[in-house]
Amino acid sequence: MSEFTATFWGVRGGFPVPGKGTLEFGGNTTCLEVHAGPHLIIIDAGTGIIGLGEKLMAQRAEDNDPIVGTLLFTHGHHDHTQGLPFFTPLRQRDTDIHVLGPRVFGEDLGDMLQRSMLPPMFPIAQRAMPGMRTIQTVSGDQVILITERGQLPVVVDAGSEEAQVPPWTVKVWAYHSSNHPKGGSICYLIEYQGKRLMFATDTEGYVGGDTLLSRFVHGVDVLVHDAEYTDSEYTRMQGYGHSTWKMAVTVGKRAQVKRLVLTHHHARHDDAFLREMEKEAQAVLPQALLAREGMVLEL
Repeated sequence: MSEFTATFWGVRGGFPVPGKGTLEFGGNTTCLEVHAGPHLIIIDAGTGIIGLGEKLMAQRAEDNDPIVGTLLFTHGHHDHTQGLPFFTPLRQRDTDIHVLGPRVFGEDLGDMLQRSMLPPMFPIAQRAMPGMRTIQTVSGDQVILITERGQLPVVVDAGSEEAQVPPWTVKVWAYHSSNHPKGGSICYLIEYQGKRLMFATDTEGYVGGDTLLSRFVHGVDVLVHDAEYTDSEYTRMQGYGHSTWKMAVTVGKRAQVKRLVLTHHHARHDDAFLREMEKEAQAVLPQALLAREGMVLEL
């Protein structure tokens, strides 16, 4: 199977913003669905994962095929985890989801997820979600190998990954960005059958561009990059761990990416504002566009 697609289910940062002003770009917080051959990979569990869960459950009922996949967390902030308790597939005993992500504020990812769902914060504890089979910690300079569907992903140090892997293996390279408050975030580069997609949210750029990130993603087919702020907003928000669209475009140009997708839209930016931002970005880099809920990319 050579299918390699990415579908955006949530493209906002901060908090969800439903309403008539966000109908085009969407109001849910971060969630990306990736299909690489037989493998389902989900990045982050903002409120967008709720709709994804409903879709997967409908497919399960139609195909009579259990939901199997990998869920990757970039970090533990609320807008990247708040949809997890409402992700219905995890309540099914035949679901098989392996969860990976960084240590969060000095504690293991599993401890953080469990604590976020303890009563009285939420009536259903994590132990009532049998579909979450394993939780593993991953750090920068490591590679996640996803081989057989449903099998435990293998985490190895970069440079030591197995030379001989099945052709349907997905390699997910972890890149740690320290430019986000309280521990940074993990950016994930997904490689499948020669195609590469990089998801780099909640990373703050530099004037003149993030050189290390540009080298890491050089020549990728798709770069999805944080672009929460305009230049004027950034003068007030420097240090909050997010980039301007110009920072993202600079990385895209320097890295010679084939497509650049700007995401993690500010909760206060409505559709009209984002349309204008997209025009400005495309005037500098024609292959740039802003992420929209429901948008599907084919690699």
